[in-house]
Amino acid sequence: MIYLTLLCEFFKIGLFAVGGGMATVPFLMELAERYPWFTPAELANMIAISESTPGPIGINMATYAGYNAAGFPGSLCATFGLVAPALIIIVIIAKFMSDFSENKYVKGAFTGIRPMIAALIGYAVWQIAVITFADTSGEKIVFRFDAILICTALLILFQWKPTKKMHPIVWIAVGAVVGILFKL
Repeated sequence: MIYLTLLCEFFKIGLFAVGGGMATVPFLMELAERYPWFTPAELANMIAISESTPGPIGINMATYAGYNAAGFPGSLCATFGLVAPALIIIVIIAKFMSDFSENKYVKGAFTGIRPMIAALIGYAVWQIAVITFADTSGEKIVFRFDAILICTALLILFQWKPTKKMHPIVWIAVGAVVGILFKL
């Protein structure tokens, strides 16, 4: 039963999370509240792992969440569920593309979708910032000044001319070491 639930939930995410992997974060936050598959804190780890591994972020997160929920078969169900809507829509669009490519309603729909995508990504950034910079587990919000300070220091380092040409793998390694040292 969990496999069917994973397939259906990630199918819905794949259907409505237009705009890339980060647009799936609000939907995943909602899944974390409804199912015991992963916690919001684990979602932050999923995002970090998904961004530092090869492949599309959304698919990596679906695979991770599915594996976390139900092992290897769960990862297959979640990944297929996320990808299936895009495959179905692409096949349909490819069949009728020549008829609709210059249609004013289709152009208008895509123009209307853009602000929604920006809002979804903005919401994802907000959720990640809250998870990273604040502890909301108690009755009141406690800001994590250590995380804010480390983030500020890394942002300054990113702008320093000698470090601008460093390979991204170096920055990922630095982030991992800093996270381990400061227990973030």
